Amino acid sequence: MNRITGRTGDQSLIEMSPSDSFNDESNGPHNPYTSASGSSQLGQQGIDKSTQSKDSVFFRDGVRRIDFILSYVDDKDGERKQERRREYEANLQKAGLELETEDKSESDDGKTFFLKIHAPWEVLATYADVLKIKVPFKANDIPDHSQIPMNWLSTPFRLPDLVMHPEPDYFTAPFDKDKADFFLIDDKDTFFSPSTRNRIVFYILARCPYTTEDKQKKGIKRLLSNGTYSSAFPLHDSRYYKKSRDPNCESERFSLYKHWATFLCFFKEQPLNLIRKYYGEKIGIYFAWLGFYTEMLSFAAVVGLICFLYGLMTYEENEWSKEICDENIGGQIIMCPLCDKKCGYWKLNSTCSSSWQSHLFDNVGTVFFAIFMGIWVTLFLEFWKRRQARLEYEWDLVDFEEEQQQLQLRPEYETKCTNKRLNHITQEMEPYLPVTSKCARTCLSGATVLFWISLIIACIIGVIAYRLAVYAAFASIMKDSPTNNLHMVGSLITPQLATSVTASCINFVIIMILNLMYERVAIWITDMEIPKTHLEYENKLTVKMFLFQFVNYYSSCFYVAFFKGKFVGHPGDYVYMFGKLRNEECDPGGCLIELTTQLVIVMTGKQVWGNIQEALVPWLMNWWGSRKARNHPESLYCRWEQDHDLQGFGQLGLFYEYLEMVIQFGFITLFVASFPLAPLLALFNNIIEVRVDAWKFTTQFRRPVASKAHSIGAWQEILNGVAVLSVVTNAFIVAFTSDMIPRLVYMYAYQTNGQLSMKGYINDSLSIFSIDQIPAESRPEPGENPAWFNSSITTCRYRDYRYPPGHGQEYKHTMQFWHILAAKLAFIIIMEHVVFLVKYFVAWLIPDVPSEVKARVKRERYLVQEYLHNYEVEKLKDQLTCNTYNDCTCPPMIYPSLPTHEVLSECL
Repeated sequence: MNRITGRTGDQSLIEMSPSDSFNDESNGPHNPYTSASGSSQLGQQGIDKSTQSKDSVFFRDGVRRIDFILSYVDDKDGERKQERRREYEANLQKAGLELETEDKSESDDGKTFFLKIHAPWEVLATYADVLKIKVPFKANDIPDHSQIPMNWLSTPFRLPDLVMHPEPDYFTAPFDKDKADFFLIDDKDTFFSPSTRNRIVFYILARCPYTTEDKQKKGIKRLLSNGTYSSAFPLHDSRYYKKSRDPNCESERFSLYKHWATFLCFFKEQPLNLIRKYYGEKIGIYFAWLGFYTEMLSFAAVVGLICFLYGLMTYEENEWSKEICDENIGGQIIMCPLCDKKCGYWKLNSTCSSSWQSHLFDNVGTVFFAIFMGIWVTLFLEFWKRRQARLEYEWDLVDFEEEQQQLQLRPEYETKCTNKRLNHITQEMEPYLPVTSKCARTCLSGATVLFWISLIIACIIGVIAYRLAVYAAFASIMKDSPTNNLHMVGSLITPQLATSVTASCINFVIIMILNLMYERVAIWITDMEIPKTHLEYENKLTVKMFLFQFVNYYSSCFYVAFFKGKFVGHPGDYVYMFGKLRNEECDPGGCLIELTTQLVIVMTGKQVWGNIQEALVPWLMNWWGSRKARNHPESLYCRWEQDHDLQGFGQLGLFYEYLEMVIQFGFITLFVASFPLAPLLALFNNIIEVRVDAWKFTTQFRRPVASKAHSIGAWQEILNGVAVLSVVTNAFIVAFTSDMIPRLVYMYAYQTNGQLSMKGYINDSLSIFSIDQIPAESRPEPGENPAWFNSSITTCRYRDYRYPPGHGQEYKHTMQFWHILAAKLAFIIIMEHVVFLVKYFVAWLIPDVPSEVKARVKRERYLVQEYLHNYEVEKLKDQLTCNTYNDCTCPPMIYPSLPTHEVLSECL
């Protein structure tokens, strides 16, 4: 007889009285060696494990599947931990789970206990109803008429259909335990997939109390944090390099490794349906997004490569570089010192190499590529929305709303929020955080975020101060060009380049160090805010971490792009930082090449370091952790022990994967005008990244708990924000960092020969200053000037548009300066408006959800309602027939008798 108290709803914890049993026929007889407490006595009697497959994912009876594993080490002084474990395991049994313990004498290290957990059909059915898990009720009979043009061309990139589509397509509906015979249940043991089973079990583990005194103390997370259990994880179904010998094991892990995680498959499509089936929708949607992003990068990489090749092919047409390198032009132009006292006068042709290098990236193709990337990023986001909508339909996520997750409160929220109030919608008492406490926590969180961002900015200012201080040292050391003795690269090294490279490397090291601190700070701040749901927790953490990383990674690039060389002043009236460090100038080749150098070092260094850290560190830790087990006989190294020696996939494991890719997305969009090859580098990195992540998931990490997600979450809005900002930053880079606008203004408005050429541009872009007007504190020290400098030289040149000495408006800006400034502002306005108009037009033209997907969703919803209606009518007819003739021939339910349940409503 069933007794139900409270209401069956989300976050309910079903308890079963100890006298209730789960002797369902499908589960076979109870393990004769399992005691009433659920702990196996078999290990203590000495079990011959050689009779069992070490890859078995079943209890010792070979019938009941292991849905979850808990491990612990029995400490000598751990009486409180033992008591918690006893209470917790007793409550798990009351909730309907079946337990079996592997004694420590049977483990590879001789001290670890393994608690195996099995969820019988009744528990799975109840919680599938609670969580509204969609299950099939009819084979999908909608014909798929979509045809890909030139489909035969993609044959080399395809995977076998059994891998790409591991299960047939069905119409699905939320499971209802009262209508079990409505669904296509051929075998109760395999009806719910292993990923669904471990999701349900983890739901129970996260809400089960571990003490009778205070039911607010609950959840496996708290037991892991206080050391009661050392780990909790679902099992992989086989070894990754070999199929399981147990015919009842699916060996999906082996299929994923063979067709997905092997690097030789880098040109193959990803088996997204199998990934989703094995790891759940949340991980599946990440790899779908990463794969789509990589595909779209290929188009940007091709266009960027073409722009770079254009700069390479027009190398010889670079008139201003020819003038700089010409001994009769650049060799006769004497430039003013670039720093005080330690820098001497120098000739313009000493920057010959950097001007040629700058042309590779600073040409007409740069403007085109900046506009193209503004449109590309819109196409990427819009087409991803369509791809995501298609996945939502195929993966039964169309009706998966955020409200469902909003009902699933975090156990930490339930524990810390002791105040309760009536929910006027559900008419149930629910925990809540008082407004005063919420405001205080939010203010403290905001102040902490501002403090750490200020710390980042302080570090960047420190790097800038290093650049200003060390430039003088490099200039003094290199005044006689000692680097020319270096083979190959000696002639390319200048004080500017040496300063930029060393500062970029130091900045990269600081970024890596600060990253370690920010992760912990962001998690601490988010925990302090006590978010209500897992979705809210992830969104808050995402915003904080991205804000930290944005400032950390991009601030140095913003400095070089928009501040360096812009606030310098002029000889005799320079601008100083901290009152003594003179601001940096751009060389006549422009600051763009320095931005390119900064971008290459930070972006490439981050990607290389990230791949090494992701692949090498887990492998070394797993190798070290399993060193003892490798010496044991193979038959003693069971499935749960193999997985126990792997790295745990934390709750935020996927968060860091997204963060890495979104930071990369910022590099290739925000500053791409300075480095057209950035998308190509990102493409190569992502091709490796997909397989490294796949290899890591299948070989180095324990199997994560499956969870649902119908989108990439808060990352979508972050990508949209970066896309909008990228249009602005690239417009400003072309206008103010590149020399493109001054050159065009000169060619069309100030060319004196009447021809559209760049002859005379260098002389026109340099102003004149009288040497005797340089203040004594800024003049080069004795011995700093080169040997060729003598008293006959009375003027020097500097990069600006100012009137010469002796003019009525001496050293004031010329009209050409204002014309160039107006042209720059006009370019920014025109480029932004053109790109934004195209962006909005493309966004309007491309619907977020494909029309065929909309039609199939409507068709499926109609069929679900129709079949449910017919089902209810037939059941009603059968019931009336039974009541009329007292001769009931109703078909039995799939589970004819349920044990006694007790629903704890305080979890709601």
